[in-house]
Amino acid sequence: MEINVGFSVLMGFVIGIITCYFFGKKTILKRYIQLLEKTNSQVRKIIKNAEKEGESIKKKKMIQAKEKFIELKSKHEKNVYLREKRIIDIENKTKEKEDRLSKEIEIYFKKNNRLESKIHDYESKYKILKKKQEEFKNMLIQQVELLEKISNYSSEEAKNELIEILKEEAKAKAQTYIQNIIEESQLTAKIEAKKIIIQAIQRIGTEQAVENAVSVFNIESDDVKGRIIGREGRNIRALEKATGVEIIVDDTPEAILLSCFNPIRREIARLSLHKLVIDGRIHPARIEEIVEKTEKQIEEEIVEIGKKNIIDLGIHGIHPELIKMIGRMKYRSSYGQNLLQHSREVSHLSGILASELGLKSKLAKRAGLLHDIGKVPENESELPHAILGMQWAEKYGENMEVCNAIGSHHDEIEMKTLLSPIIQISDSISGARPGVRRNSFESYSKRLKNLEDLALSFDGVNKAFAIQAGRELRVLVESDKINDKKAFQLSCDITEKIKNEMTYPGQIKVTVIRETRAVQIAR
Repeated sequence: MEINVGFSVLMGFVIGIITCYFFGKKTILKRYIQLLEKTNSQVRKIIKNAEKEGESIKKKKMIQAKEKFIELKSKHEKNVYLREKRIIDIENKTKEKEDRLSKEIEIYFKKNNRLESKIHDYESKYKILKKKQEEFKNMLIQQVELLEKISNYSSEEAKNELIEILKEEAKAKAQTYIQNIIEESQLTAKIEAKKIIIQAIQRIGTEQAVENAVSVFNIESDDVKGRIIGREGRNIRALEKATGVEIIVDDTPEAILLSCFNPIRREIARLSLHKLVIDGRIHPARIEEIVEKTEKQIEEEIVEIGKKNIIDLGIHGIHPELIKMIGRMKYRSSYGQNLLQHSREVSHLSGILASELGLKSKLAKRAGLLHDIGKVPENESELPHAILGMQWAEKYGENMEVCNAIGSHHDEIEMKTLLSPIIQISDSISGARPGVRRNSFESYSKRLKNLEDLALSFDGVNKAFAIQAGRELRVLVESDKINDKKAFQLSCDITEKIKNEMTYPGQIKVTVIRETRAVQIAR
């Protein structure tokens, strides 16, 4: 680039000289010549400097190229070294494996040789043993033949005769032994049995609650009655519809009667009324909300009651579904006797009897508590309660002795263990005490339950409540399945079925209730 500049300057001076020549101006020519010399000097200087710079750059590039070469060579040598090292490591590992494998093969051959030696030894011993066995067999045959010659009996005849003699002796001894046992047991069995049962009864002293179909809800003042009844009785109707309990508001001061054969419904109604009175907001929508919450609360309480009772009795490992059934017993009765109280009593009696007889006390208490779980089904079953309870116990993993005791305590199935008669005896003792059971309430509750089940058997029926001591049946139907005409026909069908299938005093009023609700939510 510097050479081109010098050349351009030189050409400029040449052109200038030519121009001066043509115009005849010598002074200018001299100046151009001087300038030309000066420029040539500078050009030579520039060229010299450029050559020096080129040499310097060339040397730098050579040095950089050498350094790059050395660096690449170093990397290559390093990679070669690492690769060779890996190859050496692999070769060493391979050699170690080969050495180890050769040692293992050598050990295997040694073991194999020893095993072959032992096999050979065992075979020779087996041959000797077999030979001796044959010799012993032959000797035994010879001895038997010799004995037969001496006794004039064949071996079979001698064997049969000896067996007959032993049989006769065993029979005589067994009969004598059995006779002695029978005589001794007859003398003591009745006394001991009575003693054990009397001790068990004396150690159980429980109060018996009287079951009825009416609960009393106490209020602070008669002004609350008007709020509970509501305008034109709408609140009391909503409450009766939601709970299935007949609410009797009469002249009794500061009291409202709740009438229903189902104790759970009565308790739900009582608690719902209590919450509504405390809250102060009593209207149909609030009533439905409170009743729904109370039903959930009762379900939780049922579980807590079941847990508390199994803890009190020292029973563990019962399935959660069986715990719920135990809790429901509190709200059930059998011939006027509270079912949970009865089951606890049977559990205590069974435990005492089992311990007196040297049996498993805890297992007996468990079977006693669960023996009547078949009386609290969520859905009605045609099976006897003992069989149903046994099936549930089997389903939820109870011991086979417990299952048999539950199923056989009313002789529906055969008793297979000593635990079964203990449960049967305890159940009889608990139910036979004076004043414990009353047949009237049991038959009354069954009649009302059958009345409700009859209504629920029809398609489209949502709920059914027997009220007025069974003189009225309220049937709630699904509005999308039953229209007004079908509702009237349904009431006629239910009435006809009641006439044909049930026995009842007086008359039964059937009321079919159908309502349409439109619900939307603003978000």
